[in-house]
Parts: sequence; structure tokens; C-alpha cells
Amino acid sequence: MAESHSIYTARFPSTGRFKSGMSADMTQWRPQFQAALEKLAEISSAMDELGLNPPILVGGGAVELYTQGAINTGDFDLVTSQQSALESVMVEHGFVRPRGAGRLTRGWIHPSLKLGFEVVGSRLLDGHADTSLLQLIEVGAHGTVAVISIEDLIADRMGQYASGAAHDMIGQAQALFTLSEGLDTDYMERRIREETIDTYGVQDLKADARDDQS
Repeated sequence: MAESHSIYTARFPSTGRFKSGMSADMTQWRPQFQAALEKLAEISSAMDELGLNPPILVGGGAVELYTQGAINTGDFDLVTSQQSALESVMVEHGFVRPRGAGRLTRGWIHPSLKLGFEVVGSRLLDGHADTSLLQLIEVGAHGTVAVISIEDLIADRMGQYASGAAHDMIGQAQALFTLSEGLDTDYMERRIREETIDTYGVQDLKADARDDQS
């Protein structure tokens, strides 16, 4: 096993978040994702040292983490209520705004990373998510990363699917559901109902519901 794979451990508030057979050291992550996660952990540690809440990883980055690379992302979406402070710390860690015609300027890039970083909100899922369910991922000596809970991430994916704008999101939600165990299904049912305006629920994540939604 490569040394770079051995430093990753997951610390979860409850046990059994992944089905048996999936290792907590996340050995399936691709090098680009590992490098970005290390940098996020360093930024989070710097925020903590300033007495500020670290950013929360959401979106595709969280999906790639929880699926151990089965689904890849192109960037890291972050939620923080201290955007100015976070971006100052990011600059100190080598991040810059992309430049040039046709380049998006909302996000940040780092010369040594393949994935971009972007602040997408100041409140986790507009304040609807239960922050006590946040997952804390230890990234070796680099620090700890806060990640949206699997339940809220699934609800978010289902909400995007229900909007009609992102049909592939139900595949991500179902993959997360299939690869995880020990989920709070009562909470997840409520959150999916909220995000989809009572159109979908946990039942729609199960294998026998897939053919009806394909």
C-alpha cells in the first residue's frame, strides 16, 4: 500500500457509516482528490487557529469522498459564514483567482492542485441541515475536514434531481445510499421530502425504484 494512502482515517460521530468491506482509510481516492483534501485540511486548521469555524465540504467533493472515488468531481464546493476570512487564508496557502477570457472568477485555483475551490453559500443547505450530523475527516498531519452528512447530501442530490435540472443526481443519491449504512432514515426521509417538495422519499433510493426513474 502506498504511504500516501495510509494517512487517511475517518472519525464519525456514529459507527457503521460505511458498509463492511469499505476501509476507513479511503484507499480508492485518486491522487488529485487526495491532494485537494490535504490542502482543505490545512486551510481548515488555519481557520481553527484563528478561532473561526472551518469551511464545510459539500457537493461533488463530498460525494467523491463518501463513494470512495466511484463518482468523481471537478472542484470542491465549500460553505462558510466567514468567506472573507476563509479566502484570505486560501490566498496565504497559495490560491489565486483564475484569469483569462472565458475563465470563471467565482472560484479559486491552486498551482499544485487539479481541483478548484469555490464558496457556494454561507449556510449549510440554507440553514435546513442539522449541523450536529457533520462528519469530521482526519487527514493525517494535515488536519481535519468538516463534511456535510450523508443524509443531507442525499437530500440535496434528490432536491436537484426533483428540480428537473440535473437528472443524473438521482444516480449519485442512490450510490450514496447503497454504499452507506447506519443512516438516520427518519431524518433523511424528512429532509428528502423538504428538498423535493414532498415528491420523493427514502423509498425512491432503493434498488427496486431505479428502473422507474431511469
